[in-house]
Formats: sequence, C-alpha cells, structure tokens
Amino acid sequence: MILKVGQSLASAVDGTTLVVLRPAEGDVTLTCGGVQMSEGKTTSGDGTSIDAAHIGGALIGKRYVDEASGLEVLCTKPGQGQLALGGTVLVLKGATPLPSSD
Repeated sequence: MILKVGQSLASAVDGTTLVVLRPAEGDVTLTCGGVQMSEGKTTSGDGTSIDAAHIGGALIGKRYVDEASGLEVLCTKPGQGQLALGGTVLVLKGATPLPSSD
C-alpha cells in the first residue's frame, strides 16, 4: 500500500483506526494484529480473532513511529492489535522535552 499524509487506515481485526502523519517511502505493509490495515475509517473486527503473538494495543491520541522508514501515525481509535510495518513493531513516540525557562 502506498501511504499518503492525512490518509485514514482501519484495522480488519479490531477497532483500531489511524491517520498517517508521515508516510514511509514506497509500497509498504502496515499491519494491526498481524493483518494488513485497509484504507478508510470503518473497522471490521472486535479483537477476538487476534493471534496472541500480535496483541499489543494502540492507545488513542498516541503517535507510533518506525525510525528506519520515517513512518509516523496517530491512533484515532484504540484497539488490542499490535501495530507493525513490514513485520517490525511500531514504537510509541515519546514527548519532546521543552527547554528550561531559567
């Protein structure tokens, strides 16, 4: 799938939905719960069909990144599935510390 900025993605195995903030280059496979995500905002699963090896959960309002590809997504609806890009699990992006005001 070719990703674009602002594109909505929905999980096929649980209620997770994402918005692409920074796309990865080229054709990539973004998965949730081990199953490729589809374009749109309509999810089609309830989380019961997720393989135990792919449970990790996405938290609403949190950003997930893949440093190697530059991919960054924002979770707009949470779910139980683990997010991965080409088999590599996406990591939760930490907050950027503000400079001190001394």
